[in-house]
Amino acid sequence: MRLQPLIIPGWNNSGPSHWQSLWEACLPRAVRVQQRDWAAPDLHDWTSTLAAAIEAAPRPPLLIAHSLGCITVCHLPLRIREKVAGALLVAPADVERPGAPALLRSFCPVPMQTLPFQSVVVASTNDPYCSLARAREFAEAWGSRFEQIEDAGHINAESGYGEWPQGLKLLAALRRRAHWRIPVAPCRTPPLPPPHSAGSHHRPAH
Repeated sequence: MRLQPLIIPGWNNSGPSHWQSLWEACLPRAVRVQQRDWAAPDLHDWTSTLAAAIEAAPRPPLLIAHSLGCITVCHLPLRIREKVAGALLVAPADVERPGAPALLRSFCPVPMQTLPFQSVVVASTNDPYCSLARAREFAEAWGSRFEQIEDAGHINAESGYGEWPQGLKLLAALRRRAHWRIPVAPCRTPPLPPPHSAGSHHRPAH
């Protein structure tokens, strides 16, 4: 089954040389989730916008999130999360870290519940916005696979991650696993037995 790639940038959006922007241009049917205010993120606004994009997706959505976008995904209501096929969560931002900008406070605390879809957390050993130990903690809490990259900074254009072919391989592997989560039929409830009546030939219940 074909999936709908949804690109979910973090704070201040992703620039033209960021891997998210390059992937948006090369992945079939990819759509970027456009937040109303990239500079002053608000949890309610961001989750509402993302939820609307997921609801509007013509196919099961495959989320491709970076930084604060990862945290936004985890804040989605359960009824929306259940519509997601899978998520690649790259360099999640630790909004609870010491010295985190006050502007990000509405995203605290970071949800630590298991995600109801296949997911992969990709983290760098020297991300200034999230320690490796904290990224591992996120992955364990969310039930995500964990992929570690050495000295990759915040895994963005500034740290040299433009086309990022290895990331596309991780996405392809996730897509293959997410495929099997999509039910073949929307409803598998067995039919109800016929009602008993005076003229019924069914054996009466004891």
